[in-house]
Amino acid sequence: MGDFMFMGEYHHSIDEKGRLTIPSKIRYELGTNFVVTRGLDNCLFIYPKEEWNKVIDKYKELPNTKDARNFMRFFLSGATENDFDKQGRINISQPLTKYAGLEKDCVIIGVNDHLEVWSKRNWDTFITENEDNLSDISDKLFSTTLI
Repeated sequence: MGDFMFMGEYHHSIDEKGRLTIPSKIRYELGTNFVVTRGLDNCLFIYPKEEWNKVIDKYKELPNTKDARNFMRFFLSGATENDFDKQGRINISQPLTKYAGLEKDCVIIGVNDHLEVWSKRNWDTFITENEDNLSDISDKLFSTTLI
């Protein structure tokens, strides 16, 4: 594997046992060993094991402050190593499905070095609430690099 660049948006259903189908193209890129954990903004993050190890290395460099400890508790307590079943599904634990509000319709998006899993409802809300601000955000993030 190596340098990851996940992108795209995929719509899949999660079943009552917490099994979510991952598209075959993403399965190939993700590899057989990956980690699912709580993400930010009420979604889940999925990291290839190689990228997860880089994230953990960064966290080990954080100062031992209350904020750092609290974030590590939040981020790591839900983390589970995962793999695919024969149907190309992953099994998401009940605490993680509850955290992200995953019920039936899910959206899987590629965000550079990781995937995010959103409930369709939360994803639609995120888009609606942020689409008007995206050009302003873009201007702030990229104005100095594009001049």
